[in-house]
Amino acid sequence: MRARQYGSVVLNRKYQSWNFLWVEDGKRRSKLIGHLDKLPTREAAERAAERLKQQITTPTPVGAPIVRNLVEQYRVERMPKRESTKRGYESYLKNHILPKWGNCLLSDTQARPVELWLLSLNLSPKSKMHIRELLHGLWEYAMWRGDVVTQRNPMELVVIKGANQRARKTNSLTVVDFRALLNTFDDPCWHALLSVAVGLGLRISEVLGLKWHDIDWLNRTVHVERGVVKQIVDDVKSAHSARTMACADELLNVLKLWKQVLQFSSPDDWVFASPVKLGRQPVSYTHVWETLNKAAKKAGLEHISSHCFRHSYRTWLDSVGTPVGVQQKLMRHSDIRTTMNIYGDAATADMREANQKVSKLALG
Repeated sequence: MRARQYGSVVLNRKYQSWNFLWVEDGKRRSKLIGHLDKLPTREAAERAAERLKQQITTPTPVGAPIVRNLVEQYRVERMPKRESTKRGYESYLKNHILPKWGNCLLSDTQARPVELWLLSLNLSPKSKMHIRELLHGLWEYAMWRGDVVTQRNPMELVVIKGANQRARKTNSLTVVDFRALLNTFDDPCWHALLSVAVGLGLRISEVLGLKWHDIDWLNRTVHVERGVVKQIVDDVKSAHSARTMACADELLNVLKLWKQVLQFSSPDDWVFASPVKLGRQPVSYTHVWETLNKAAKKAGLEHISSHCFRHSYRTWLDSVGTPVGVQQKLMRHSDIRTTMNIYGDAATADMREANQKVSKLALG
């Protein structure tokens, strides 16, 4: 929107003409209204200037950009830097937003057509919500750039039913299920990997991101600061996810046994280094998925995801009577509502005790 101020009618005696003067973007502007022979008085000139004055002083919105062009700029200036987040955004852009709206003006993406379009997609409510939030971000970005007038974001009016409800039940393992799964493996690598995942509630990307120098044997802690997805090393999901975790003695013993038989055990080596990659990279994320699927079938379990160990950890924390404030700290959630909708606090001793109980459940 261009910055304008209301102007005034001025008589130019040299040319015997009435002119309308105003300031626009810090510069003085002038436009002829008429001459004295047809507008003999100031009142007549003022009346003639009303329409011109209204046209000039009414804010004019800047033209809305084409969505495809806006997305290109968004990728440069506002696309999240975290690789796993960026990959998700790109998937929604390439598979859904650009095919539907790429050649449209941003102003075409209004609440009703977007909501009807999302309703027609064969996606989970959570995925639809992610697409809506990405469109919301494109609108915010366009307003920030000045491509469109600053206004209420129309994506705020889009309603996604069931967005806060899971499409399927969370996949948590019982202690018996976990031990059955663990018993399908002869490889000590997988014993250690799954024990760390369920004993600390880490995301698989964080398990794969561990290096030996992250383990403090003396203070019995594990420092979580990085994740690896698709062999790309990145930061953890959020600032709250980066934390030093108390580690139970049973879990430390499992890690010690694994380190004794591992070829790559220097401080800067990956804890779960891939022998195929000669230790330069950890075991691949895809290999974890495939191996878990095979092991689940062998153990007679339903399909399990790599994230089920984190769900199981939270369930087991609850089963051993861990206070919700301690659970929030151990799950490394920034908001306790993500854990259980109740507030609380925790001491380090309580966190160690809770981890000790869960590790005993998992490792007997």
